[in-house]
Amino acid sequence: MLLVGGCVSVLLGTLLARPVGASPPGIPDPETARAELAELATAPEGSMAGYARERFPHWITTDGCTTRQWVLRRDGEGVEVDEDCRPTSGTWHSPYDGATLDAPSEVDIDHVVPLAESWRSGAAGWTEDRRRSFANDLENPQLIAVSAAANRSKGDQDPADWQPVEESYHCTYAAMWIDVKYEWGLTVDEEERAALQDMLGACGPAGGDSGISES
Repeated sequence: MLLVGGCVSVLLGTLLARPVGASPPGIPDPETARAELAELATAPEGSMAGYARERFPHWITTDGCTTRQWVLRRDGEGVEVDEDCRPTSGTWHSPYDGATLDAPSEVDIDHVVPLAESWRSGAAGWTEDRRRSFANDLENPQLIAVSAAANRSKGDQDPADWQPVEESYHCTYAAMWIDVKYEWGLTVDEEERAALQDMLGACGPAGGDSGISES
């Protein structure tokens, strides 16, 4: 437990040290994303039987802030918080649709790989502890502050059915999605794989301009 607590403290210290308006951590470069995609197992989507958001407990509290609050602090600019870590002011840029938001209530924290999508691609067989870790993952590019409209438009769809309105973000979004599935050992279906390959095309040729957005 001491080791886990120490790791969490180091991670949260890193989050606070990141520049305002920062991107989620661990976004791979396009070459790495292509290599990770090649290693992902292909399988049809599984059943939604037994799924409920409650099977993925979130948002947990760590060092006085919920996971949502940590992401709002990381992804915003000029964020101020009260004594309970609730953001009271700040500005957030939603990279999915280009919206600028100036009220925390207008901001959703998106699970890049939706909880329901993870259930259909492997998480149904996980323990609750592993699902809790997935739903609150601050170490990989799984959580991002976006507009409520963009998040609700996306729902639980994969890239074969939904992609960010901002086409300039397709490269980054695909890299994030791939890395999360790779790190958590989730599968992709054939249509999803094809869509991700197309989106990686927005990154430019291998060895060229990465196309990865910094924010």
